[in-house]
Amino acid sequence: MQRQRRRALGALPVLLLTACGGGGGGEAPAAPPGPPSPALPPAPPAGSAAYGNLSRASVGVGASLQGAVPFPPDNPWNTDISAAEVDPASDRLIASIGADKGLYRDFGAGLWEGAPIGIPYQVVTGQQARVPIEYQAYGDESDPGPFPIPLDAPVEGAPGQGGDRHVLVIDKDNQRLYELGRAFVRGGGWRADVGAEFHLDSNNVRPAAKSGWTSADAAGLPIFPGLARYDEASRGAGGIRHALRFTAARTRRAFVPPATHYASSSTDANLPPMGMRVRLKAGFAIPATFSPEAQAILTALKTYGMFLADNGSDWYLSGAPDDRWDNDRLRAELASVKGRDLEVVKMVGLVTQV
Repeated sequence: MQRQRRRALGALPVLLLTACGGGGGGEAPAAPPGPPSPALPPAPPAGSAAYGNLSRASVGVGASLQGAVPFPPDNPWNTDISAAEVDPASDRLIASIGADKGLYRDFGAGLWEGAPIGIPYQVVTGQQARVPIEYQAYGDESDPGPFPIPLDAPVEGAPGQGGDRHVLVIDKDNQRLYELGRAFVRGGGWRADVGAEFHLDSNNVRPAAKSGWTSADAAGLPIFPGLARYDEASRGAGGIRHALRFTAARTRRAFVPPATHYASSSTDANLPPMGMRVRLKAGFAIPATFSPEAQAILTALKTYGMFLADNGSDWYLSGAPDDRWDNDRLRAELASVKGRDLEVVKMVGLVTQV
């Protein structure tokens, strides 16, 4: 059953687990601006990041984490890999995604096809009411509800449309992250294809998960920790203290921890596996003229890299929508970084069969 489902996922790229990313990156110059965003809070003092403790986070849609970082400092999402060994197949893997293709921000300000550009999220308190979750497709690989997800939580994509329809909610008091894929409100709860609960205060990120399980992300990873967020990026180089998330159009039937799932039928060793980590080469000089946001993103790519998390458009970086992003400038700055400026961190623990 598992093998048959994965073959189907590889053959049908429009399904949830094979088609995230690349759908919200268009521009919307005519879209009216949204309401003014709240003023950016003062930057926390250097070295004051609170790892694995989100109690300081603000509450609301797109709320600032106030310097908090999901997971402990030694979690793969937060480890410095700038000096890690390069994978022997790096050149071939980069070429399969596109050595001459530039990075692209799959997030931004304003609207695209009636929806904010990017993957939204909401922060709630421990008092948030829990509601039932009904699974439609991957209940055997999902964590059971109820989840503290408000019925008016933001959903990725245009209202009433298809697509991935991710819903991400953080319970800041209980240090939990809840993520749904293909989610719709039904009565007093949610109906979704898949759902996962992640422990933000532990390296045992998803205790119930088994090797081969998916999540709202094709790689089985949490989505939220890999988003570029304005509250971090606006602080410039060093403002983002974690790895990011990206997509590629063609992937391999394999994954590398911390990923737990693949979404392809191809066994071509030249194609990247889910969970592959890529970093910006140390020799790449980040222009001082770049915006603070671009400097933060590129510095993070040098220090923490980015995980291949889903099938989608090549080199699309995921982020949260925010009206403070400068779409045109950030697009141009990131596009100047090509695949050839990146390298694959040595992969350990490759899984090809579950």
